[in-house]
Amino acid sequence: MAESEKILILGGTKEAAELAAELTADGHDVTTSLAGRTAEPEPVAGKVRIGGFSGNGKTGVEGLADWLAENGFTRLIDATHPFAKRISANAEAAARLTGIAFERRTRRPWQKQPGDTWIETTSLEEARDAIPANARILLALGSQHIEPFATRPDVHFLIRMVDPPTEPLPFGSHELVLGKPSSEAAEEMALLQRHAITHIVCRNSGGSGAYAKIEAARELGLPVIMIGLG
Repeated sequence: MAESEKILILGGTKEAAELAAELTADGHDVTTSLAGRTAEPEPVAGKVRIGGFSGNGKTGVEGLADWLAENGFTRLIDATHPFAKRISANAEAAARLTGIAFERRTRRPWQKQPGDTWIETTSLEEARDAIPANARILLALGSQHIEPFATRPDVHFLIRMVDPPTEPLPFGSHELVLGKPSSEAAEEMALLQRHAITHIVCRNSGGSGAYAKIEAARELGLPVIMIGLG
């Protein structure tokens, strides 16, 4: 077996959890860092750290670099969401400062398939403005990304969140569904039909975990307002 390493995974994705399980099973000392946006995250193999990296008055790149050095990590793996651009940039810079091995394992975005109807946008605001009047929208975004859409009182939103909101949502006509998206297209189709959804708004996050809604939209012929990395 290869020599055991002390590895920090910047996670929060299904792929990061799978990687943590694999590396832990191989005998490595693995810690997965989570942002802490979900109240009860899924269990992850190895150790888990929640929150940002700061100390001694340092944050960002320097805060992460100091934490890596002080705790003796030998390898840093960026397996974050593809949209976590600042975290990814900080990770690469911190690895350079400390001299530890660095890998980026962010997943590739989804590719448009035959039968898909995508309205491709590059920002939350552009996606909001692309919604037709009187549409019924599945808003499949993290809770920190939904506020721009509250300026569309002519639209009915079905808002999916993992955790219940801590404050009333600033939306007019809306419904709230709690829980993670299903991995089964048939279940996502049933949700879309039950709520008479006409469009989906989501980010092109890639991976398999949330792809079922894209398959469901394809089967039902529904347009997807897709927010890309730009």
